[in-house]
Amino acid sequence: MTVRSLRQEEAAERAALLSVTSYDIDVDLTALVEGPAFRAVSTIRFTATAGASTFVDCCAEVESATLNGAPLPPVQEGRLALADLAGDNELVVATVQNDTTHGRGVHRAVDPGDDNVYLWTSFEPDEARYAWACFDQPDLKAPHAFTVTAPATWTVVSNSGDPVVEDVEGGRRWTFEPTPPLSTYNPVVVAGPFVEIRTEAGGYDLGLYARQTLAGPLERDAEQLFTLTAQGLEFFGDRFTMPFPQRSYDQVFLPEFGGAMENYGCVTWADDVLRRHEPTTAEWQEFTNVLLHEMAHMWFGNIVTMRWWDDLWLNEAFAEFACMWAAERATAYGDTAANNMVRDKLDAYLADQGPGSHPIRQPVPSVADAESIFDSITYPKGAAVLKQLMHFVGEDVFCAGMSAYFAEHAWTNTTLDDLVGSLEQASGRDLQPWRTAWLETAGVDRLGIEHADEGLVLTAAGAHGAPHPQVVGVGAYRRSGEVLEEVGAVSVEVHSGRTVVERLPAADLYLVNHDDTTFATTRPDAAGRDVLVSHPSGLPTTLTRAVAMATVWDMLTSAEASAGEAVAALTDVLRVETVDTVAEPLLGLALTAAQRWAPESARPGLEAQVAGTARSMVAAGVSRQAALRVLARTATGESDLAEVREQAGDDLDLRWRVLERRAELGDVDATAVQALQDRDPDPDAWVRSLTVRACSPFADAKEEAWTALVERRVPVQSARVVGPSFWRPGQDQVLAPYAERYVEALPTLHEGGMIPGLALTDSLFPLHAVDEAWVARVREVAAARAAPVVVGALTERSEEVLRMVRTRAL
Repeated sequence: MTVRSLRQEEAAERAALLSVTSYDIDVDLTALVEGPAFRAVSTIRFTATAGASTFVDCCAEVESATLNGAPLPPVQEGRLALADLAGDNELVVATVQNDTTHGRGVHRAVDPGDDNVYLWTSFEPDEARYAWACFDQPDLKAPHAFTVTAPATWTVVSNSGDPVVEDVEGGRRWTFEPTPPLSTYNPVVVAGPFVEIRTEAGGYDLGLYARQTLAGPLERDAEQLFTLTAQGLEFFGDRFTMPFPQRSYDQVFLPEFGGAMENYGCVTWADDVLRRHEPTTAEWQEFTNVLLHEMAHMWFGNIVTMRWWDDLWLNEAFAEFACMWAAERATAYGDTAANNMVRDKLDAYLADQGPGSHPIRQPVPSVADAESIFDSITYPKGAAVLKQLMHFVGEDVFCAGMSAYFAEHAWTNTTLDDLVGSLEQASGRDLQPWRTAWLETAGVDRLGIEHADEGLVLTAAGAHGAPHPQVVGVGAYRRSGEVLEEVGAVSVEVHSGRTVVERLPAADLYLVNHDDTTFATTRPDAAGRDVLVSHPSGLPTTLTRAVAMATVWDMLTSAEASAGEAVAALTDVLRVETVDTVAEPLLGLALTAAQRWAPESARPGLEAQVAGTARSMVAAGVSRQAALRVLARTATGESDLAEVREQAGDDLDLRWRVLERRAELGDVDATAVQALQDRDPDPDAWVRSLTVRACSPFADAKEEAWTALVERRVPVQSARVVGPSFWRPGQDQVLAPYAERYVEALPTLHEGGMIPGLALTDSLFPLHAVDEAWVARVREVAAARAAPVVVGALTERSEEVLRMVRTRAL
């Protein structure tokens, strides 16, 4: 079926014609144990302008469809035409979705560990129409009531808790209370023979679910997950003066799922976040951020929803900002800002300097175009901009404005004007200049320090002229032995290209944005550059060291610093950094600089330098597990691998990494791989086995991995593991043909939906065996032949690789 993407003007016309009263969705899952069929009957009650005509979205196979009792004509391009509407209408559409393996919206997964079947739905941005008939646009919100018939051994979970369950012929029927008014991408149905753990906390009934073969990791992590969930619900309820309005809050970990989804009251996760090994502190930090991001969506997205996808940032940027805000204030992860500085914020800085840069808020002609902006501009840049706004108006004022916003607009749809209006009223400030500069203008500012006749000057250059209005901190640091002591710090309001910085004494380093209050790339003066490259470990705090490393990394990606300089700076910081949530990503950056950004001639020496740092970290007990992973990744032969095996003990994750490195070095020990797969209780251990073969420099192994990723389409979460292992340094000869095969695959990478499109485009993108001419050509091919979601992801990823290629030539 050819399917049309909804355009903004069509959505506006339809919203002007009708208002949805309710959805009653009757779902039958009983055929899914043995086959693919997902059946649904959607009963939609809505009011409309009498005599008007419109359409309802439906991309499943229609078995019957009636409007006010009269049969409807066949579906065309994913739409059922609705003519001569009455004032009050009832639409009943029975559908079956048979493509539940690689299709959109509905997925049937079979656990390879025990052959149990699990079913999940996931609908953002407009994939509910693949499950049942609906008016699939965000501003036609309505209550959803689900009745689900499932096999007798299955548990069904949906948005509303405490369902009525009764035995029926062929299984059990689960009847859920109607939800509050939700946009069509917020409802969810998940089902299967889950393991379930529940607790009471803060007046809420909290639930966790996973497939049976992951009962061990779920039980291990349950207490921490419940603690984080309760902390988040309390924090957001307090800050927004609106507690989460439903007693139940469930989180379901699912096989073959891609990422996480903020369904109201029932968040769904890819179950690879339940680490098969004991999670590191940095992995818990990442888990915490995602948990709080999805939770923040209960307010930013579910309770109040953007009217159209041009305000997607109202959902995603706010949730990303809010998750870090909550993590720092309400959980044990007080160094979230430093962690973000050396992780996602680096991606945003790079994206905002390349051809994929776009305003945080921009026109979105169709939903297909919306898929292309789930990116580093909308997420980490948007989050940083909102952090700047809170700093700009003050936290108390910000909270007051947000509380008023939720109180006024609960269960409705809003635009940017509504949000800005609430914050202007709370702050008494005109925020239109801020809005125009930060939300409607693309590009990142470059802030620097220079010495001039008038004294110390903060320079500021916008990507397209004037810089953004912002408040930025500048810290002054002076050498005292091995330490860089802070001898002064000021906040500077930036309104022009040059601002005199007063009240700062002479110093060896002036660190711009030392307190991470704005979104801007920074540069030191000449003396400061020497300090950042040679002795950043002297800086006094984890945050200032993270800010310094973000500057060095941006210099690397701009070809203003070599991979050797970046590795030197990063390893110097790692001599003193003891905060695991920052040390682990810094170590990852050092390894990335050595293996992806360095010329081939320099790579072995830089890898050895990173390995030496990792050995020191193991000895010191800092990020030990991450450091051992790096030692596995940089091993040069059997003696190095034996050292890691000895340190690993019974850690199966590290043993897999040893086999991966051995394969990369040219020794695929098939017997050892099979023995470890047989020993590993992880139901997805086959992915690690495939990863070992993907690492190797042998043509048959590369072909096997490529076929699995591109033709057989292994699950998204598996592709994210195997894909990066495919592109290894030093294997250019065997990898060269796959650069062209990537180009050939571009028109198909979006098949299956937005998440596969994003994941495959990114994880399969060549990291080696390409040059600048190839990058230019792949961009041209994508622009001409690929879906918008692929074009967006490719543009961002290709810019990073293009800069790698250029920096390798330094």
